[in-house]
Amino acid sequence: MSRPDRLITTSEIRDVVEHGEVIEDYPEDVRGHSCLMLGFGEANRAVHVVCSPKDEYLAIITAYLPDAGEWSDDFRARVKS
Repeated sequence: MSRPDRLITTSEIRDVVEHGEVIEDYPEDVRGHSCLMLGFGEANRAVHVVCSPKDEYLAIITAYLPDAGEWSDDFRARVKS
């Protein structure tokens, strides 16, 4: 909340879920099957959303702005350290 430039809107999350792409799949996640999605929000900034499909809803686990130092230039692959 102290960094307004890092806040993610609900419309950005919705856009990622509706129009983004799955870049990592976690079928054995302890919370149940989940995945990491990539989409683009305001000012074309990259947004990652981790979600888990349930029978009656889609659970949003977290959403964040990926760190350029930890991801490839297109934010689709983790950078090996």
